[in-house]
Amino acid sequence: MSISFSEQSYRKLAAALLVLGAVLANIAFIGLGSVFNYPDILQEPAKEILRQFMANQSAIIFWFSILAIGAGLLAPIAVILGRLGSSRMAVWIGVLAAVVQVIGLSRWILIVPGLAQKGDVATFQLLNTILGTIVGETFGYLFTGVWTILIIRSLGKNIGSLWFSWLGIISAILIMLGLLIPFGVPGADSANFIGYILWSIWLVALGVLIWKGDDRKH
Repeated sequence: MSISFSEQSYRKLAAALLVLGAVLANIAFIGLGSVFNYPDILQEPAKEILRQFMANQSAIIFWFSILAIGAGLLAPIAVILGRLGSSRMAVWIGVLAAVVQVIGLSRWILIVPGLAQKGDVATFQLLNTILGTIVGETFGYLFTGVWTILIIRSLGKNIGSLWFSWLGIISAILIMLGLLIPFGVPGADSANFIGYILWSIWLVALGVLIWKGDDRKH
């Protein structure tokens, strides 16, 4: 199939952003794990979380900024994939997935430093519930999983094979199991974590396949 220059450009840009997003997210998680014991730290009392945040604030804010950038890249990725044939619904869901995750993560960059300095545990707990659990995590897990499935339905047959589709579907299901975490369902957090690892691999695979412009039917 003849591919116009503009489509080639979209393919390369989408591929680069997909790989960059996956790399930034994983690097940020490693960084936050080393300086803040994230995400396990979230199981600690709010006062202890703020204490540890204050102890290494600059590094923690840096890594949360990287994580927010990685999450935010899903918005332009979704728009560009729309140019390459994904559904309009996939575009909107992808943008929403990016927005809610950036909102949730931004609290650590914009709000938590002030709360930690004042020792405002009550406000921190409230924002952690609203911006963290509800907005960033619940809606983030839902929109990310749905977007992944929509992309597979829209583009999967043209750019990937059976393994690619199943990897995406399994990772999406595991990510959405994170919706059960607030209810204390055993194993939901582990399933969600594994889902994001598989999803990162799927993102890189999607980027490679788009870069190659493999539009053969499988």
